[in-house]
Amino acid sequence: MASRKLSDLDDDVHLLAQEFLDAAAAAKIDVLVTCTYRSELEQAELYAKGRTAPGKIVTNAKPGQSLHNTKRNGNPAARAFDVVPIVAGKLVWDAKHPHWDKLGQIGESVGLKWGGRWKKPDRPHFELKETA
Repeated sequence: MASRKLSDLDDDVHLLAQEFLDAAAAAKIDVLVTCTYRSELEQAELYAKGRTAPGKIVTNAKPGQSLHNTKRNGNPAARAFDVVPIVAGKLVWDAKHPHWDKLGQIGESVGLKWGGRWKKPDRPHFELKETA
């Protein structure tokens, strides 16, 4: 099962994820981390959805291509995490809810890259920005 633990993030992403969560809390937005590290097998199962398994396509990343799959010295060290806002005790997956844009702004303000800006948006996804 995919991890939701910040401790399974690479150190630099872990720090930014904590800053993100603290800033979201300060903005009065409750957030649940839904995924940090996921194994290559779990990535393969997600990639199969809508292709060779029932369901709709949920990822374009094959196993080993996702920043959720990274390891350091054989241990989980994901470079990405996914979240969902919580409103009145319920998870809000509706992409039109204003919390998504606010969370995207918060993530970018702490130095993360937000999947909500991609050509095929992935609003729950945050990852370490590439450095030049």
